[in-house]
Amino acid sequence: MNTAAVVVAWVTVAINTFSGIAALLHWKAILPGMVKAGVPESWLTFPIGTLKTAGAVGLLIGLVGVPLVGTAAAIGLVLFFVCALYTHIRAHDYSAQFGLANFFLAMAVSALVHELSLQ
Repeated sequence: MNTAAVVVAWVTVAINTFSGIAALLHWKAILPGMVKAGVPESWLTFPIGTLKTAGAVGLLIGLVGVPLVGTAAAIGLVLFFVCALYTHIRAHDYSAQFGLANFFLAMAVSALVHELSLQ
């Protein structure tokens, strides 16, 4: 595994772990963005927090030697953030949360490309 793949995977793990745990804990700082996007607070635990955290764990498992799990996790994160962007667009929400969703999607796509290059 090359250095770029490791860095991308670790950054993607870190940001999704932080974001997933923030959602699971219903961190007050993220609530206004969720309201703006029309996402009910009840969704923070499942699906949002659970899926982001599971994606991060899956990427981590891929890093430690089970590449198919890492690839599946990267695919899941890509799908998750495509849906997140769709939700923001439907709500006409182009706030900082929308920008973060774009960044998270770019990182997930990059992680997926690197995961696929290992296969």
